[in-house]
Amino acid sequence: MGVLAIFAVTVYTISLLYITVYCVLQFNLLYNYKKDNPMPGDSEAEAILEEAAVGSRRLNSRKLVAAGDVENGSVEESFEAWPMVTVQLPIFNEYYVIERLIDAVAAFDYPRDRFEIHILDDSNDETVEVVANKVAELKAQGYNIEQIQREKRQGFKAGALKDGTKVANGEFLAIFDADFVPEPDFLRRTIPHFNDPSVGVVQTRWEHINRDYSLITKLQALQLNVHFTVEQVGRMKGGHLLQFNGTAGIWRKKAVEAGGGWEADTLTEDLDLSIRTQLAGYRIKFLEQVGSPAELPVEMNSFKSQQHRWMKGGAETCRKMLPSVWNSDLAFGHKVHATSHLMGSTIFLFVFVCGVFSVPVLLLFGELVDMGFSKNFFAIFLIGLLSIIAIYYTANVQSPANQDKNFLRSFFRFLYLFPLFLALSMGLALHNTVAVIEGYRGKKSPFVRTPKFNINSIRDKIKTSKYLTGKLNWITIGEGLLAIYFLAAVGAAFYLQNTTFIIFHGLLALGYGTIFYYSVRHLGIGK
Repeated sequence: MGVLAIFAVTVYTISLLYITVYCVLQFNLLYNYKKDNPMPGDSEAEAILEEAAVGSRRLNSRKLVAAGDVENGSVEESFEAWPMVTVQLPIFNEYYVIERLIDAVAAFDYPRDRFEIHILDDSNDETVEVVANKVAELKAQGYNIEQIQREKRQGFKAGALKDGTKVANGEFLAIFDADFVPEPDFLRRTIPHFNDPSVGVVQTRWEHINRDYSLITKLQALQLNVHFTVEQVGRMKGGHLLQFNGTAGIWRKKAVEAGGGWEADTLTEDLDLSIRTQLAGYRIKFLEQVGSPAELPVEMNSFKSQQHRWMKGGAETCRKMLPSVWNSDLAFGHKVHATSHLMGSTIFLFVFVCGVFSVPVLLLFGELVDMGFSKNFFAIFLIGLLSIIAIYYTANVQSPANQDKNFLRSFFRFLYLFPLFLALSMGLALHNTVAVIEGYRGKKSPFVRTPKFNINSIRDKIKTSKYLTGKLNWITIGEGLLAIYFLAAVGAAFYLQNTTFIIFHGLLALGYGTIFYYSVRHLGIGK
């Protein structure tokens, strides 16, 4: 039994160490985010941005620095200075939301003769007809818009973008997924940043149309807010590699070509091309102050499908691009952060292992103490938890992008949501671990898009099971069993009078139980 106790505590400790190191690297991004360290060219870009924003609000004489000087001219004259943009909308069976997206893009406050809309439509349902009718309507109003269809959905989204780039006339390519509703001034607030020739991509912050729809959407927003504040800005200020997030951003067409173009050998084609393009010499500009509203998944199984694609794709991209990162001429610190970034999905594997092995550590704790082991040893790993608390607090309470006018309301909202977020994040560990292992093993799977249902407020409901699979799988069953496993561990803690892990096991039981409950409950949505 002594050997078993040593093995269990060793595996548990290694897992905790990995999690802690990852959290410390994340804390370094928080340090970068908080420090006053503007990026080169920021002051000029902000001046351009403000000028463009003024032009959106006020139809009078102005100077456009972005693409040439037009002194004291009319807006129409100034418009001619703006570069050509191709707005690409890669879609597949988006019956409920595609009209909303097309209408939003058509409302761009940008000269009609300086942008074209390409709907890269791989749909095989009624969406095709909906798009065709909308395209005909807008063409009649003078818009440059096309519905582009392929005979075969080769390469999924990456394939659609690759083929779409060949027929794009724009110098810049703006990309939006179907769940987004960009603001009218999107192009005016982003294009000026390409005045810097080193900028290959401009990425904007995701906002959440339906954040308050349910507990699931609230917790998703809590997590995404971290990526779109602390992580992206922290990496940018630190000079590290960033990522294009697949949507709500603009590419310089030459940057796409420099990176080798879109490739479909991973499920995260956006992260893949981001790394290749930056290694080719371009950089990514992230705009925290420019928000792009989007619809969050409201149904658990759709959310898990999205997580599977992100986690597996992240592992696939890590496997593909990590050697290139370490063979590049990046500084050592940048390589370390790029490694942490590419291996980000791997954190769930270690959370899963840490949770599973914590139970035998609890049961064999007496033997470990007899061998001279001190339970206070684990206290050093609290640094990881404290780092995550600081990061999430900053992103969701202090960040200018997410700051609530009522500080107390924002603060108590965070106190309520953060423990639940920890629980549900750990509850996703089994599901995401399977995805990560598949990615590292090289097991291929199709690109499964996340269904959207035009859910904008708490009054909206999913009225149909269209696009929902509704199948109970072994992972969901495993989540239910793990909830029982950790609930038993809580009972064992009282029996053994050792509460060292009781909060940890309680959160795990809550997390796995909640994921299991919603996964089963949502199988019947819309039926």
